[in-house]
Amino acid sequence: MSRHRIAAFLLTLALAIGLGVTFQPTASAAPACAAAWSSGTVYVGGNTASYNGDNWQAKWWTQGDTPGGSVGVWTDQGACGGGGGGTTPPAGSCNYPAWVAGTNYSAGAIVQYSNGLYYQATHDNPGYDPTISTWYWSPYTCTGGGGGTTPPSSGGFPVSEAQFNQMFPSRNSFYTYSGLIAALSAYPQFATTGSSTVQAQEAAAFLANVSHETGGLVYITEIDQSGNYCASESYGCPAGTYAYYGRGPMQLSWNFNYKAAGDALGVDLLDNPSLVQTDAAISWKTALWYWDTQTGPGTMTAHNAMVNGAGFGETIRSINGSVECNGANTAEMQDRVNKYESYAAILGVSPGGNLTC
Repeated sequence: MSRHRIAAFLLTLALAIGLGVTFQPTASAAPACAAAWSSGTVYVGGNTASYNGDNWQAKWWTQGDTPGGSVGVWTDQGACGGGGGGTTPPAGSCNYPAWVAGTNYSAGAIVQYSNGLYYQATHDNPGYDPTISTWYWSPYTCTGGGGGTTPPSSGGFPVSEAQFNQMFPSRNSFYTYSGLIAALSAYPQFATTGSSTVQAQEAAAFLANVSHETGGLVYITEIDQSGNYCASESYGCPAGTYAYYGRGPMQLSWNFNYKAAGDALGVDLLDNPSLVQTDAAISWKTALWYWDTQTGPGTMTAHNAMVNGAGFGETIRSINGSVECNGANTAEMQDRVNKYESYAAILGVSPGGNLTC
């Protein structure tokens, strides 16, 4: 460097010091944010998601476990910028009530925690800590408004709350509409596959069958609980020999169904079968688990029966075909059909063909 350039540099440096300018090394740009973490999304080891301005990487399979939470399934990858974005709500844009320990919250309630962030109850709970009980709470992106008891949006679910109440005028208060909506994330293909007519038909078919199983969503548990629903599986019946009687909208029965449903939903139902009769969202999820994944005595799942055109009759076969189909009990079968036709009419769609089995 020439003497003239050195002199110019020193003069510039002196002026900068005199003006209070601080020289900082150029910071490298933060990596782009991955897609924002969602409580309803299933992540496997190696998947990344952004949350609160950081990218996080899953260590193993997870659903509903908040990054940075007590479960320890997520590794913090550091700050990110742009891209998918985190879930930190804009400050001051909402006025939801502060969370209070020990207060009973229904699914859908929105609260502000002491960390300044907002959380929405995904399951009814007696005031569990939103940052610890990630099964009961999910982060909520605040976009304005107020009030803390707005139910979760039904999204594209074909049945409105008013129609749900019309279908079940005498239902037990346990079977909440918000509990059903909260459960939909477990099986996103339910009532979202095919045309809008097919989606409404599937919703009506599902609700008609659970109505039959529960006397119009009146019964949470089986009336006769003396039956032995304990099959000789390797894991046995840790909750008790007679603990696996029918519960919930689909009257989930038998130890192997509680084990399989619990494994699929990430909940230990084998040891805690009573959750199906005390947690509305879990209860609805077990019904959706059977509907979407089990063929029962039939040859296809009830979901596939409705979306692939096999008809309502095949849903009966998948649920209780060995008892009601092929002329075995036409009165019970017809009761399901009648309910389905009634619910389809409420939703304004044709019930389609192949109604019986």
